[in-house]
Amino acid sequence: MTAKRRTRPVLHAVVLTTLVSGSAYLTVELRKEEQAKAPAVMSVTDTPNGTAQDGDGAQTWERLKNPERSVLRDGKGSILATFTDGARTATLTGPSRTFSEPATTKTRVITTDWVRVMPEEWRQGAEREQWFKDWFKKYFRSEEDDVFAFAFQYGDQAPAKKDASGVTYAGDADFGPINPKGSVGNDYRLEESDFFDYLGIPYTFRSGVKGQPEKARFRSMDCSGFVRTVFGYRARFPLMADDKAGDGLPRTANGMARSKSGVEVIPLKGVGEDGRPSSIDVLQPGDLLFFKLDTRTGERLDHTGIYLGNDTDGHKIFISSREEANGPTIGDKGGTSRLDGNGYYASTLRSAKRL
Repeated sequence: MTAKRRTRPVLHAVVLTTLVSGSAYLTVELRKEEQAKAPAVMSVTDTPNGTAQDGDGAQTWERLKNPERSVLRDGKGSILATFTDGARTATLTGPSRTFSEPATTKTRVITTDWVRVMPEEWRQGAEREQWFKDWFKKYFRSEEDDVFAFAFQYGDQAPAKKDASGVTYAGDADFGPINPKGSVGNDYRLEESDFFDYLGIPYTFRSGVKGQPEKARFRSMDCSGFVRTVFGYRARFPLMADDKAGDGLPRTANGMARSKSGVEVIPLKGVGEDGRPSSIDVLQPGDLLFFKLDTRTGERLDHTGIYLGNDTDGHKIFISSREEANGPTIGDKGGTSRLDGNGYYASTLRSAKRL
């Protein structure tokens, strides 16, 4: 977490002495020196910059298109929640949070969006069903960890978290082990580290396939492994053991993009430059993003990340695990994490999906 701001008492000039003045000055300088030495970590500030309010009057539901979705508004017309037909992820409005990664970027994300996974896919009229009423009552305005909170628990110098059995389920994650045949800037770290590699324990999928962790990949997750950790292992979206036919989130970025899971909000038109979407305005916080970065992978999409929304400079940014940063990042190593403009990731975006 970022260091808390300290305040100094304001002393009237008439009671200031030279000794007190000198002492106050030294105290401030020592504090500055201590803060400069403190590690810069990927952080989340929970102190609200302002809390979204329900407004006056009764809440109302509205149906919107492209994609088909239901929106809940308060009495003033402000959006309280959005639910997309065929998707299990929902975006709820709640207390403001600030996400940052000072070690690699000056950008910050200040958001009132909370992204959660529902027990069932949304469908028109689901607001009247009991499963949804129970779920919404539990999570609307709740500050229990959501998808965004999960994602930032694996960034640079994030503290380790252990479950009751002693398994470290969160904390600073690597991208993967060093590739003996690679070099800096050229496959320096190996891909294929999944969530169970990070955990260091076997995992049995619903299909019965058992994933066995590799010791060398302990505390590591590649780009799709990161998404599977956040949405699957932590938020409980169903997971597949591989990219073969099945119900759940496939293993790779290409498998995720081309699977039937979720709703395409930016359809895949092709992996070449002409496949770049003409508009990304349809994106909603929590959407999965799919990129074509490497020509060596042919028609396969080879990178994925999670859309966060706008940063404090007004840019659309995302978080993903990447080789250059050796783990999850919103930073600038390996390309600025922006989707607008003509930067590296903006120009290689090919599709997006709402799980």
